[in-house]
Amino acid sequence: MTAASVTYAYCVIASRARLKVAGLPAGVPGGDPPRAVAVREGVWLVAADVPLSVYGEPALRENLRDLDWVSGVAVGHEAVVEHFTRLRTATVLPMKLLTLFSSDEKATDELLRRRKPIDAAMRRIDGCEEWGVRVFALPARAAGRPPAAAPQTGAGFLAARKAARDAAKEDRTRALQMADRAYEVLAGRARAATQRPKGGPGSNPPLLEAAFLVPRASLLEFKAAAKEQAARCASAGAQMTVTGPWPAYNFVGEMSGTK
Repeated sequence: MTAASVTYAYCVIASRARLKVAGLPAGVPGGDPPRAVAVREGVWLVAADVPLSVYGEPALRENLRDLDWVSGVAVGHEAVVEHFTRLRTATVLPMKLLTLFSSDEKATDELLRRRKPIDAAMRRIDGCEEWGVRVFALPARAAGRPPAAAPQTGAGFLAARKAARDAAKEDRTRALQMADRAYEVLAGRARAATQRPKGGPGSNPPLLEAAFLVPRASLLEFKAAAKEQAARCASAGAQMTVTGPWPAYNFVGEMSGTK
């Protein structure tokens, strides 16, 4: 740490053994190699020094307008967190993107101050992986509805448009019911689950955008249930995708900030 740098935090890790940082990804642009900082017995912070000229408040405000720069930070951050997640020898509590502290001491002081919520989050995610599920309604033709014959009159055209709107509404309602059912079934096979509010921008917002905290011991059961629900969604004119495993960002509480 120098006067011209701040501490960038990647994740907090509970591990009985000292963390090995050899072979780690490079991390965020402009940062020093990630290192392990002892917080307390069995708990480590993976962090790196980053320059104030890039990550200090005035420069950061400007850099956040550059989507390419933000994307580079996100890729570097995620690479470090996923490195430890894949090891499966420790519990990894990921920090939010661009969590910064003025020094290692400030970082460890804050983590010690928040010991109880951190320990609770560690217990919640221990032995689990995060999996994402999204469900979208398919266009009528892709969903198997045959195209309507071209109307021959103005009245026929208006009637056909109304019929198409009614059919699309009926299709979406049925697909939404299947998406809700999928969430209910998969949540029953996860330790915890969360979903974003329905709706959003665009002409075809997701019917379901959810994350599931799945115990590794139950992963095969979860995947089998997801395959079954994907087939049910398809029969209702919707497409379900499953992604993962991911670090458990959606289940660790609020761990971001600048201190």
